Amino acid sequence: MSKIKSLCVYCGSSINVDEDFKTLAHDMGKILAENNIRLVYGGGKAGLMGIIADSVMTHGGEVTGIIPSHISDREIQHKGLTELHIVDSMHVRKQMMVDHSDAFLVLPGGVGTLDETCEIMTWRQLGIHDKPIVVADIKNYWTPFITMIDHIIEQGFMRPDDKNVISVVKTLEEILPAIENAPNETFDPSSKWI
Repeated sequence: MSKIKSLCVYCGSSINVDEDFKTLAHDMGKILAENNIRLVYGGGKAGLMGIIADSVMTHGGEVTGIIPSHISDREIQHKGLTELHIVDSMHVRKQMMVDHSDAFLVLPGGVGTLDETCEIMTWRQLGIHDKPIVVADIKNYWTPFITMIDHIIEQGFMRPDDKNVISVVKTLEEILPAIENAPNETFDPSSKWI
């Protein structure tokens, strides 16, 4: 039985991607439903976002979508979710996603996913939350990002311990155990500055 009840998943909205990433999103949705973990995500119906939401719902799970009205107005919203919140801005969306989630999972995605990942890492580093963050580096998708973090550390802009705000996994099977075993200490924001 999982200790988390809800998982925020950051992932791409493009459908023109590697079939393995689509399979990953589908299989992750099934795992969430089977483990009674509610999916919290950006509320869209396109790309990996739509695939994981559809999979959770198809397998009997629950999904909370949170989407800004300027995107919802373009009819990109997913209309078959357990609940859908239409909010005023991206900032409200991001805060609600954090508030509704016990942990975070980063699947392959574009600059929006990268933005959300960097922000949620920064919030953890600043002590705004103490929730696990797992980066699924499937097929080495996020390896350049991890390399960039190592470069930032080498250049003195982060401490080596700051990399511990995330757990990096290489397979689908490692995701839930990584969330369960992630350190849960609250970071002291005063220690952020080198």
